[in-house]
Amino acid sequence: MKPTLQKILYWGCAVAALWVAPAVALFLGIALAVTFGAPYAKTNKKVSKYLLQASVVGLGFGMNLHSALAAGKEGMLFTIVSVIGVMILGVSLGKLLKVNPKNAYLISSGTAICGGSAIAAVAPIIDADDNDTSLALATIFILNAVALFVFPPIGEALGLTQQQFGTWAAIAIHDTSSVVGAGAAYGEEALQVATTIKLTRALWIFPLALASVLVFKSKGKKVAIPWFILFFILAMVANTYLPLPEAMTQGIVFVAKKALSLTLFLIGCGLSLEAIKKVGAKPLVLGVLLWILISVVTLFVVF
Repeated sequence: MKPTLQKILYWGCAVAALWVAPAVALFLGIALAVTFGAPYAKTNKKVSKYLLQASVVGLGFGMNLHSALAAGKEGMLFTIVSVIGVMILGVSLGKLLKVNPKNAYLISSGTAICGGSAIAAVAPIIDADDNDTSLALATIFILNAVALFVFPPIGEALGLTQQQFGTWAAIAIHDTSSVVGAGAAYGEEALQVATTIKLTRALWIFPLALASVLVFKSKGKKVAIPWFILFFILAMVANTYLPLPEAMTQGIVFVAKKALSLTLFLIGCGLSLEAIKKVGAKPLVLGVLLWILISVVTLFVVF
């Protein structure tokens, strides 16, 4: 395909992504990537990272701190048990399936905490090479895409409440973008619950990074600090205690939701047939098993 036509399709889909549901935006990105290819690969990856963080902060202006703390408190026990349990189970299953130890550790980290962010934070600490990192990211990415599409229909079929679905999505879906996207698709309350619990779960990047240093005996490795979580909390505090005009906060939330859809489109553009082939069978099997186990167990607990 001619580069000019490819870019026209890209920008057309990007604009369309702003006005469709998050799951549809992700599908547009994936469809474009696997059929015609997506230009600006490096730029997409960089922009989606920061756009996601800005979107999450913006969503904080639509949340009440007291309600968020109540939601986070209810999901705290699930978070602690799931993070520790998934890490132990993932490493054990990795050995059983004979998956590369570092690859298994990265997949387990992404499943237990916050998908690509956890993998990106842990990879340099355990000295994972680019191949290990790309395999883990591809595995988690594929499962995120599936979760974003299938979770809302499952929740509706089972009659889950907004609170139940938000908790389930926050624990069982890996990446923040897919958690927020699934919550937004299910309802406003589900979005708030899912985002709050998910970001509480993301804080586990810090203890996991420290544990990784001890397990892999890594020294002098920098840990990527997710500062956007602090700004998300500050946004909630401002919305709760400051006399901000309602029109302003609603406008910020509106823009944040549009930015989220665009983020998912850009993430979808990062998936290629080559990336899927690189995943291989065993790492993908490990990722799927962990995902199914945490999804079923969490659903059983919240239902």
